[in-house]
This record gives sequence, structure tokens and C-alpha cells, in this order.
Amino acid sequence: MNNKRPQNVRVPWFLMILLISVILLSLIPFRVLSERITAMQLQDVLDAPETIVDVVVELSPDSDAADIVLELSDGRSVKATVEDVKALTSDLRANGIDYTISGMTESSLIDSIPTLMLVALAVFLLFSVLGNRGMGASGGGMNARLMNFGKSRAKLVTESRVRFSDVAGMEEEKKELREVVEFLKHPLRFAQMGARIPKGIILVGSPGTGKTLLAKAVAGEAGVPFYSISGSDFVEMYVGVGAARVRDLFEEAKKSSPCIIFIDEIDAVARRRGTGLGGSHDEREQTLNQLLVEMDGFAQNQGIIVMAATNRVDILDPAIMRPGRFDRKVAVSKPDVRAREEILKLHARNKRLSEDVDLEKVARTTAGFTGADLENILNEAAIEAAMEEREDISERDIEEAFIKTGIGTEKRSKLISERDKRITAYHETGHAILFHELKDVGPVHIISIIPTGEGAAGYTMPLPDKDDMHVTKGQLMHMMMAAMGGRIAEELVLDDITTGASQDIRQVTKIARAMVMQYGMSSRVGMLNYEENGDDVFLGYDIAHNKSYSDKMLSEIDEEIKALVDQCYRDAKAIVMQHLDVLERSCSLLMEKEKISGEEFDRLFENG
Repeated sequence: MNNKRPQNVRVPWFLMILLISVILLSLIPFRVLSERITAMQLQDVLDAPETIVDVVVELSPDSDAADIVLELSDGRSVKATVEDVKALTSDLRANGIDYTISGMTESSLIDSIPTLMLVALAVFLLFSVLGNRGMGASGGGMNARLMNFGKSRAKLVTESRVRFSDVAGMEEEKKELREVVEFLKHPLRFAQMGARIPKGIILVGSPGTGKTLLAKAVAGEAGVPFYSISGSDFVEMYVGVGAARVRDLFEEAKKSSPCIIFIDEIDAVARRRGTGLGGSHDEREQTLNQLLVEMDGFAQNQGIIVMAATNRVDILDPAIMRPGRFDRKVAVSKPDVRAREEILKLHARNKRLSEDVDLEKVARTTAGFTGADLENILNEAAIEAAMEEREDISERDIEEAFIKTGIGTEKRSKLISERDKRITAYHETGHAILFHELKDVGPVHIISIIPTGEGAAGYTMPLPDKDDMHVTKGQLMHMMMAAMGGRIAEELVLDDITTGASQDIRQVTKIARAMVMQYGMSSRVGMLNYEENGDDVFLGYDIAHNKSYSDKMLSEIDEEIKALVDQCYRDAKAIVMQHLDVLERSCSLLMEKEKISGEEFDRLFENG
């Protein structure tokens, strides 16, 4: 027996709109608008019968007056009202003008039948379309469509193809997550030992470090369904929709248990409650409350592991971070030099590299880069090689990609005056001299006076060869001195200064302020923290932003910051003055070649 319900015939929307348009057009009387004239003007028209093409006299059933409509030879249509119809018709006959008389006639029912049939057909089609779109499996009609707002928007991946072998580096992170994989594969082993697997795991790290990739790898290794959703997908303008979506998500996950729910950017929905300028956000807080209940409430969700990712763990609600909800926090940090080399090798598997490419060297020169940054460099290099129709990726392609992603695209076609080029050459050489002499910030890799996409007139790129977990006071002082090199070179050579050092000054001020107010590196102010915590203002806890120190201490902080900057300026200026010959030779070489390498710059010191 066939129990399949017959499907209703779906009428396309455009057909219904076309039909309604035809009905409306048939009901609207189309007539050219006539220009109304006075009785005197009408007489002038009647005196010139050769200009009249057609005349219609429209009688009124309620009075003796009538309207006369005249079509003229110049294309105009004029209309006038006359009180004496008999006198009008006499004048028309006297002038030899033919006319037609029309009046109000009673309409018959037969004449209205076509229009009534069209209206009935349009109403039938309208209800057919709306009924088809609104009817669901439960027969809820339009209400079923409205209830779809509460449906979860999570994407279900029944079988993830990502494995731990596809995640380079992060050995410790993968080791922590392998416990989750083992539980999903062998839950009885843990149950017999009385162990409870973590209900939630939150991945914390900078953008691009591979948090989402790790979650996919866990689902792929365990071979379980994987629900992926963003934190912003829960929150809507309608109150209660977010909480309904959380309930629906966990109901769907129970049907596929064991499974993984992955919430990306969870800070969009799990931000600390009672915050914001208004003190709260009803929809977001209701969504968070429902998430808290589902993760560790009276209802036990067995076999469901919630994984989340965020780069703002500091603003999350404390209730969601307690044991029983997100039991484990896995920090996904930026890769070190060994991990960067593994990541580069992983992304280079499907790319043709020339023999001159040394991925170990690339890994050393990309300190501070994330996995996404490294993948982007190789991808840009591959695009460059493909554009030039070459068969493999060369070292030059990777270097160009490194500059494009780190600094910006070079604007070689931009017209620059000789004066501006010379100023830029002195400015960048001032930086390079300090990078060369100060071992904590160098050595120099590239010096260029070619404008970039970031609006800079040129750039000096250092080449850090190691990863430092701790930054010393001496390194911070050297960083400030190197940033001042451009302004110092301008003062010594040009006897004037330009606006080109604005970004350098901002960087120097930021470092000096952090040394005094955050790192306790000032003997005068002391080892105290005077950091202005912007998170409280962001969360709405401290709108007035009262300072935790006196105005006198603020004055001493400003004086100490200025003293640090002045000391770095004096030391940096003394170094640049010792190498004025290098400054001149480097400027001449940059004016000739526009870009020089670190080896070429080192030879300028040797020749001196």
C-alpha cells in the first residue's frame, strides 16, 4: 500500500504576480489625460474646425451640463464643461463638426463575469502557493514557518576527513585531545574505571593558530558526527530565539550521540552577564543561561562533548568556565621555529618548490607567524609563480609573498619625486644602522624605498633568528632606539624633520608607557602596575573609569616615560653620528637600486 501523500501543485511566484498584474490592468481605465480649458478657449477651438480631429460629448445623468472632449490635430486633448448641451450641439452642426455622444449606462452582470473569474483564479492561486510553502510535516501551516526561527543552524558533518596528521606542530595540544578521542571510541573503558570525561573543552589562542582545525581533527579521529556552529548564529533580534536554538541543537545532538558540538567564537554568546552599557542583554543572557543548563543541568547529555574556540577568554562568564561545563582549557599558542617548519612542509605537500627554497630558513625568519599566516605566504608564492607561468616556486616568490603579507604590496608604478626618495632613503638607513648595531633587534634583512600598500614610503625589515619567550628591558630599549633612527637621520642630514616618523613615535610612546605602567621597569615609579584596564570599560563595569592612582603619581609617570624616551634618543643619536659615512653611502645605493639586501648593507660597514 502506498502511503505517500500526493504533493500539491506548486505555482511559481512570477506566474501569480503576472496574473494579478493583468487583472489590475484590466480594471484600470486607460485614458489620455485631457487639458481642461475655459468656455472662451473652447469657442476659439470651435471657430477653427480644421484643427479638430474628434469630438466626444459626455452627458451627465444628474444634470443638464456635459463635458466635451476634443482631440486636436497637434496631438493635444482638451476638455471643457458646458451648461447648455443643446446650444453646444447646434454650434457643432453649424460648424460642420462631427461628434459622438456618450453617457452613463447601466452595466450588465454578463460584462463583469470575465473580471470576476480572473479575481477568483488569482485568489485560488494565492492560497495554493501560501498553503504549499507553509504546510510542514505536522500540518502547522504558517505557524510552522515561524517556528523555524527556533531551529538550530548548526552544520552536521557526519564524517570529518581531517586527522591529527593534518595538524602540524601542536604536539602537546593533540596529546590532550587524544583523551577525548579515546573516550568517544571506547566509552565503556572509562565508565568501568569510574572516570568522567570532560564535558566541555575550550580552545584558547590567537586568531589563525588552528583551533577550528583541531576540533575537526578530533571529530575525524573519533569517527563521530560533528556539529559546527558560530556563537553569533544563536543570537537574533527576537527574544527567546537563541535559547530555542540551543535546545534544538542539543536535541539533535542526542539523536547522534556520541558526537561533538563545536561552537566557534563562543564569546559572542557567552560573554559575562550583567555587562554592557545597559547592564544586560536579555536575548544573549537567555541564550547563555540555556547553554549553561544544557551543559550541566538536571538533564544529562551523555555522549555529547562540547568544544569551543575563542581568543577572548578573559571576557567569558565565570559560570561557563567552571568544572562540569568547560572542564579543560587548551591553550593553542603560536608555533615555535620547529612547529613552523612542520607547518610549512605540510602546506608545501601539493606545491612544487624549486631547489633553492629552504623551508628551515623560512621558518627561522617568520617568528611570530601563525599557521594561517604561513599557509598564506606559500599560497601567495604559488600565485606569483603561476602568474609568471613558471613550473615551480622559487625563493624569490616566497620572499615577495613574505613582504606582501607582512608589509603590503609594493607600489612600483607610483611616481615619487627625487626629494621624497632621498628623504625616505635617509630615514630607512637610519633605522637600518641601529638594527645593525643593536644586536637585540637585528640583523637587517631588506631596506627599500618603494612605497607599499600600507601608505609607507619605504620599509626596513629586520630578520629575527630566534623566538624569545621573555623580553628584557634592554630589548625594549633597543626597540625604541631602532624606531627613532629615521627621525634622527632626518635631523642630522636635512637639518629639518618630516611627518614620516609619526608611526615610529607612536610605537616608542607605547613601549615606554608599557615599561613604566605595566612591567615595573622604572626605578622612580617602582614595581607597581598602573595599567589602565580597558576591559572593564568594555564590559560596562567601569564607565566612569576612575584611576587607581593619584594625579601626583600620574605626573611622575609622565615624567618617567619622557625620561626613558629621551635617554633612548640620546643613545641612538650617538650611534647614528658614528656612522654618517654609512648613512651617505647607503642613501646613494638606495637611490640607485631602490632596494638592497642585508648582505649589501653589511658590506657598506666593511668598506668603511
